[in-house]
Amino acid sequence: MEKVVLLVIFATIFTWVAQAQNQSSWAKRVDTGKEVVTTLQFYFHDKLSGSNPSAVQIAQASGTNNSSTLFGALLMIDDPLTIGPEPTSKLVGRARGLYGSAGQTDMGLIMVVSYGFTDGIYQGSSFSLLSLNPAMNPVREMAIVGGTGLFRLARGYALAQTYSANSNGDAIVGYNVTIVTYV
Repeated sequence: MEKVVLLVIFATIFTWVAQAQNQSSWAKRVDTGKEVVTTLQFYFHDKLSGSNPSAVQIAQASGTNNSSTLFGALLMIDDPLTIGPEPTSKLVGRARGLYGSAGQTDMGLIMVVSYGFTDGIYQGSSFSLLSLNPAMNPVREMAIVGGTGLFRLARGYALAQTYSANSNGDAIVGYNVTIVTYV
């Protein structure tokens, strides 16, 4: 009987360890019974310079070049999302959409972006962000308004913090995201 009890205990521990190792290092899911809370941590690489930029200006207002905030500039993006801040870090998805300078007196970017994932159980899932990004603040909170796949009917928020930026406009931004979905 003792051997059976020990076997059950070891099997249970083995199952827990296997499940924990199956979770991605950049993503964690907790099923509460009624909802699933997912936390994601990744880096957004926005590159405006070079021969292959991931963000390009597609429109601007007549006064954009005279504005200290580039008010009226609109950019289309296809930015890589990685586990770490290095551009060579493991790719886990892409951010596709657009952002524009929406502030006349401060650097506020209106973000309309789909964050699509290509890694692990999140492959093919995405969440949608529609929010104002006060880009000069050290930490910015933005709203998640929906999603697809595992993020269907998503709601939540993203905290963004600039990891690095240069004079060309290239930036690497760390994201910590909390998403709530239904079971």
